[in-house]
Amino acid sequence: MSYRLQTPQKPLPGAYIQTPAVSKFQSLQSRSSNPRPNAAVSQQQHGSQQQTQALGHQGHAVQQGAQSSAIEDYQPITRAAKAINEALSEEARYPDLDSYIGQGISSEYEVSAQPAWAPFQKVKMYTIPDRIFEQYNHAQVSTIMGLFADFNHAWVAIDNALYLWDYTHPNPDLVGFEEQSHTITAVRLVVPRQGVFVPSVVRVLVVATTAEIILIGMSAQPASHGGKSVSLYSLKMSTPIKGLDVSVIEGSDATGRIFFSGRGSDDVHEFTYQQEEKWFHSRCAKVNHTSKGYSTFTPASLWSQRAQQEIVVQMVVDDTRKLLYTLSSRSTIRTFHIKDNGALDLVITKPLSQTLSNVGHMTSQSDLISPSMTIVSISAIAANEASKIHLMAMTSTGCRIFMSATSSYGYYSSSSSAPTSMQVQHVKFPPPDTASLQQSQPSNSTQMTTYSNAPSINTSSRALLPTRTAVRYAPGYFLAFVAKDPQAGTDLLFLSGPDSARIARPQDQQRMTRYAELALWLNLGSRAEDIGLATPGFAAGPSPVGFGNELAVQFDRPTSEIAILTNTGVHMIRRRRLVDIFASALRVGGGDEGLEGEVKKFIRQYGRDETASTALAVACGQASDVTSDSRLARIFDPEVLEHARKAFVEYGGKPLFNENAMLDQSVPAIDLVRPSPRHKGTSLYISRLVRSIWKAPLIIERITPMGGIMISPSVPLSKLHDMSQDLTKLKEFLNTNKSFIEGLAGPEALGNVSTKQEEISLQAEHRALHALVVLTDSIIEGIAFVLVLYDEKIEETIFSLTSETRQQVKNLTYEGLFTTDNGKSAAKELVKAIVNRNINSGSNVETVAEALRRRCGSFCSADDVVIFRAQEYVKRALEAGAESEYCREALNGSLRLFKQVAASISMEQLTWVVEHYVALQFYAGSIQLCLEKAQESDRGKRALTWIQEGRPQEDKRQEAFESRRRCYEFIHYVISSIEQSRTQSPDMLDGHLTLSGKRREEAAGVIDESEDEVFQTDLYDWYLQGNRTDKLLEVQSNFVITYLERKSSEGIAHADLLWQYYLQSEDYPGAARVQLVLAKSEYPLSLDRRIQYLGNAKTNASTMRPGIKRSTRSDVLREVSDLLDVANIQSDLLQRLKGDPRITADRRPTVISELDGMILPLSVLFNTYCEAAHYFDLCILIYEAADHRVASDIKATWQNLLERCHTEAEIRDQGPEPYEMVAEAVRSLGTKLGLAETMFPVADLLPMLKRYAFNFQSQNGPETWVLDIFIDLSVPFETIWGVLENMFYNDEQPFQGRNRRYIGNDMVYIAKLWFQDSIRGSGTLYGSEDNAYAVSQMLHLVMQSGLDEGRLEECQNLRMRIENMLR
Repeated sequence: MSYRLQTPQKPLPGAYIQTPAVSKFQSLQSRSSNPRPNAAVSQQQHGSQQQTQALGHQGHAVQQGAQSSAIEDYQPITRAAKAINEALSEEARYPDLDSYIGQGISSEYEVSAQPAWAPFQKVKMYTIPDRIFEQYNHAQVSTIMGLFADFNHAWVAIDNALYLWDYTHPNPDLVGFEEQSHTITAVRLVVPRQGVFVPSVVRVLVVATTAEIILIGMSAQPASHGGKSVSLYSLKMSTPIKGLDVSVIEGSDATGRIFFSGRGSDDVHEFTYQQEEKWFHSRCAKVNHTSKGYSTFTPASLWSQRAQQEIVVQMVVDDTRKLLYTLSSRSTIRTFHIKDNGALDLVITKPLSQTLSNVGHMTSQSDLISPSMTIVSISAIAANEASKIHLMAMTSTGCRIFMSATSSYGYYSSSSSAPTSMQVQHVKFPPPDTASLQQSQPSNSTQMTTYSNAPSINTSSRALLPTRTAVRYAPGYFLAFVAKDPQAGTDLLFLSGPDSARIARPQDQQRMTRYAELALWLNLGSRAEDIGLATPGFAAGPSPVGFGNELAVQFDRPTSEIAILTNTGVHMIRRRRLVDIFASALRVGGGDEGLEGEVKKFIRQYGRDETASTALAVACGQASDVTSDSRLARIFDPEVLEHARKAFVEYGGKPLFNENAMLDQSVPAIDLVRPSPRHKGTSLYISRLVRSIWKAPLIIERITPMGGIMISPSVPLSKLHDMSQDLTKLKEFLNTNKSFIEGLAGPEALGNVSTKQEEISLQAEHRALHALVVLTDSIIEGIAFVLVLYDEKIEETIFSLTSETRQQVKNLTYEGLFTTDNGKSAAKELVKAIVNRNINSGSNVETVAEALRRRCGSFCSADDVVIFRAQEYVKRALEAGAESEYCREALNGSLRLFKQVAASISMEQLTWVVEHYVALQFYAGSIQLCLEKAQESDRGKRALTWIQEGRPQEDKRQEAFESRRRCYEFIHYVISSIEQSRTQSPDMLDGHLTLSGKRREEAAGVIDESEDEVFQTDLYDWYLQGNRTDKLLEVQSNFVITYLERKSSEGIAHADLLWQYYLQSEDYPGAARVQLVLAKSEYPLSLDRRIQYLGNAKTNASTMRPGIKRSTRSDVLREVSDLLDVANIQSDLLQRLKGDPRITADRRPTVISELDGMILPLSVLFNTYCEAAHYFDLCILIYEAADHRVASDIKATWQNLLERCHTEAEIRDQGPEPYEMVAEAVRSLGTKLGLAETMFPVADLLPMLKRYAFNFQSQNGPETWVLDIFIDLSVPFETIWGVLENMFYNDEQPFQGRNRRYIGNDMVYIAKLWFQDSIRGSGTLYGSEDNAYAVSQMLHLVMQSGLDEGRLEECQNLRMRIENMLR
């Protein structure tokens, strides 16, 4: 399968092609027929197959690019920060000393014939001043010399006088001590015990004479020429030591304790001193720590020999383990435990015989390890450098013996307990002895002797025989002084140091790291008298792992320098960094062929990553060398820089795409690419530049002696400045050469790719390198910001921050400042504090802001400058006063600027602005700015959609609303301030609007006219939370209706406000609709409350108002009326059931709760309650409400009602008569039904009641009680007459025969009442003549059928009156 073309044929201008979608790379997994070009093929372009294996030595690194199982989605600066952290972490894992100086022997050295590859170089030699020689010529007894290298001073003791001079000064002054008369036998500079002397006394000179030991205070100050000038002070402290003949003095830097020994014995004494004399303790004294108890450690016979001949020749203190080592003249090493209580216990005695025995188990017979040899020096190895190795002993035959102190439970590590034994761990034999035949060279020569790597361990080399003395400095600098010709009085100096790059990245990853060293021979041309470290002790880390990584600190700390004092002067030896070696190799390499050879040699030894990093450093001007006038200067030779550039560009390697790691499409193909060694080298270089500040805090707070707080930088500002310059050079280099660097060349480089893998690899390389470029810019700006911060009054700036922000700044590291959003935000807060301080102090804020923007634009953008200008306008307005015209102009100008950059205004700045605006009564401006800020914080109106969808929980849009709400809270504050101001000044005065009233009116106008629905919603929420419903009801806005409609779902109170708002707006149908909805709602409302809502709704729906459609009002009114009828029925039912004794006490609450709530359907009321409970009157009302018109059902229900009423009346012992209950029930129900013809059928009810009265109540009640019911209900007489007339003619049971007179009696009664009613006023008799004739005729017929005696006479009289009126 072949790839279809993905790369555009023409590059897009100004754009780099992003990573294609995963789906485009599906063919990568199936493309087995086309083999992918492997790493070896691509590397063959630079050399042979053998070179390829060396140049391409990457170990397991090919697979590291595909380790991530998840998609990496980093921002460029985050990606670069990850690369820097990985580089720092890798360098922190530099092998510890114990890992490559293990149990066994070795003899591996590399001494190159080329000076360019030398590990050390002689910088210069300072001659001894002539004045010293003049004093020397007057010597009578003895002369001794030495160095105080860390103070760049040398000293000489001539008889009883001691002289110091600054050996770096061309014409130094002598500082002398001549106040005593005894011959000086030893001198040592020690650190004093804390609290004994004044702080200016930084060191104490311990001067031993034949009679006493004297302490002399020494202070040091920086000198104008760059060194230090010292002064001596008499401390008036001394103690007699007559007869000891002190020759060795050593001090503990940690405790200030001073130990010494003399030529007369191997006893160890201590010089004790304190500030004041106390009981039983003088200010100074000497203590012998070994005069007692030696028999405990050593056999008596050996003791007698040692007492006669053995003396201490060297002392060494290891403060990290609280141990004191001594070396005797018999090559016995003793270990003392320095206790906190002032004791010094001898814990280990290691005679030479035991040392030889230990070594004998590691190697076969060697002439170099024999009883005839001696140990000439010892050097302590601190605990932070090695956990197992404690001491290095140097033999006279040139062998280095590394020893470990052990205790019963393993290697000794604790300083609180003492070790019990000492064992040899490793022996390093001398280099091959071909150099011993070499003739002496001039003392200023740096020519090295040629050696090759020995194929096997050489245990017989006599190259360092005889070694007179030797010394070791961390992390492994070794100097051996070899006296090949004792008669000549000169020393050959052998120097070696660890090859850190090879130790860090061994060629064979599977084998244990070897103790690789680079070595150098120097002919001093004179005898060495003393040696000292002129620079601070080396330590790349606080623990053994990472401690010895010289590569990591080669740009971060001064290069180690060693001073060697001889009888001709002080020789300065400088440790050469890898970058210096590489630059020198490029300088002497020759043309292109020589360049290629040197670079490939470098790659073979140290790998491509380190080569790329070193080449980049050289190209950026980091390399240094000694000039012809013995000055150390950086290398800016154009030819060297060009060679380094070519090495970085051409030998930087290529990114590697691991196609085998693509198991599925879960990881984008671009994440399977391991960037090139060029990228790794760049990240290494950057990490080494910034390693000292990366994890360091931005500020350090200290308590002053007066109890105040002082803020200081954690890193010297001068170092930050140098770091910024180095990073700027890197930025310029990458920018200048981006067209030549793969990954930075831009989209044009895509035209050179031939496969899809190459395209993806190039894109990954661009992503990685571009991220480093972005990070470099960020670091440069960050450092510039820190420098600006400390240029200002930083204490005032920090203390002006809020406590939370101050703590954030206090915890902020440089890494956080460079790479995190929190760091950027904290920096912006500091910028604001700086500007505000300048504003308050009256400085020109535009000048300060513009300077900040130029130097660190990321922390002070163009928007920030506009904000600062606007703040200055506000300050001017404050100065002018709230009532001035200029104040208004300045405030309007500030508002215009603030609105331009509203999106960039922070909450703290907004707080400041609003507070000042309110103080100046610029209410409208405050509200406008807050609304603008809210709008800018949520341009997508996500908050509005969140509100409209019911404010769902755990929705990301809620963050947008909260962002807006924080702005609206300022408006709440403004409104509260406006209302408070009304109590101080009225709106109207003498009928005119006051100035304050006008400003308040402007603010109200801004609020009412705002189209920000989210703001209006939040404002209404605020009104309700403050129980200010009156304010809400006064608002004239459609947003109120929308808001209350939305809020109605949250509670009945909001719904009540909605219909109240409609009423206040005279929208009566709207109020009725809301009340109807409330009556039907599921809110926990009582039935009476719902009926009340319906009653109000009926009233509102019935109210006429112009502009309201009649149909709209009628529809609402109809629905309300119908529902109100149902509700009334349910209310009657509820009241009936509350008093119904048939319901049990347990059941009653349930029934009441079911009915005293939502309005139930009529079917439920009928079937569940009314019919079951025999509430027949309610059943008839339900028929009416449901428009149920089945006559038989209605008639049957009426019949049931009459029977139930009669039954209930008879059951009662007292109370109304049955007929009275029946009459009342009919009368009440008829009233409720409104005499509806269907529900109140008179034609059925009247006969029904007459039959009831005849059958059950013939002896009770008035004769006409049935007719009175209908008359009371205002049933027309004509209707009643018609029903009676039908009953009379129908001759129905029980009104047959003589019983018809009962109907006749009723007809006479109705005719009489009808007559009286019709003639009242000017009415027509019986409504019409026809009716009158009909009544008259019917009365005549009734009279013939028979009437009661009383009714007959009444009927005759009535008929006569009718006839008379008809004539």
